[in-house]
Amino acid sequence: MADNNKNPVISVVQMMRPGQWAKNVFVWAPLLFSGEFREAAMCFKTGIAFVSFSLAASAIYAINDVCDRKEDQQHPVKKNRPVARGEVGVNTAIITALVLLALSMILAGRLNLQVVLAVLLYAGITIAYSLFLKRIAILDVMTIAGGFVLRILGGSLAIGVAPSHWLVLCTIMISLFLGFTKRRAELMAFEDNTELARQVLRDYSAAFLDQAISMVTAATIVCYALYTVDKRTVDVFHTHAMLLTVPLVMYGLFRYIYIIYHLKKGEDPTSTLIRDIPTIINLIIWIVLALLIVSYGGSFDFFPAVAV
Repeated sequence: MADNNKNPVISVVQMMRPGQWAKNVFVWAPLLFSGEFREAAMCFKTGIAFVSFSLAASAIYAINDVCDRKEDQQHPVKKNRPVARGEVGVNTAIITALVLLALSMILAGRLNLQVVLAVLLYAGITIAYSLFLKRIAILDVMTIAGGFVLRILGGSLAIGVAPSHWLVLCTIMISLFLGFTKRRAELMAFEDNTELARQVLRDYSAAFLDQAISMVTAATIVCYALYTVDKRTVDVFHTHAMLLTVPLVMYGLFRYIYIIYHLKKGEDPTSTLIRDIPTIINLIIWIVLALLIVSYGGSFDFFPAVAV
């Protein structure tokens, strides 16, 4: 039941889900791994790209809430979303989405046409996901992965650097990992009440998702490890020391699997990751270590240049 005394502006902001903007940190990855974060102009351009993708994402959330409002009203958690509760009307949600998309395009246009196209493509596939792709098993998770790749490409195009093919592969694998683990967490959460679960979960099984998670976990670790020792990486950073960050990535993946299987959480990956203290500490250590390695290069090269 809607709260008639609630500030409508607050309801609209909640519909935008600013907490989910954390997913757009992938836009910053090219800035970090290119070493361009020492340039204020590059940081500013990446910031604009980040805001552009965030506004586009909020627009899609509004469209998604309009499309799913009837289903959300039957969901134990999603029923509290502003559109489902009637705090934000359908027309208001659609107008808000259009305004947010327009602002997103304006910001992207301040960078270059390529970023505009990347944001448009991101918005297009995400809308397609909201309308029908999220109901198709496997393709639903792969579509989510495509959105993360476009964030990486958007960040790269904003500062004019080409992303490493290993970085793109790592992004695909980690997003598949998050997608399949989310589906498993949802499947377990609604195993006793499938009527409330999202439609696509009926086409998944715990056994299949366990195998998929195992595959993408291994692939993520291998891709990231190969990225750290790739010739281009070593040439750019003047060091082999990025290899030191591999254990942190492994811990992050294993910790999340622990959260999914042992703690029985993970329906919302963003919320889970930003609230889990060990994960936060591990992420901070990874960021600091990566920044030091990228900044000081050869000073961190503890590995011999010639294999023995």
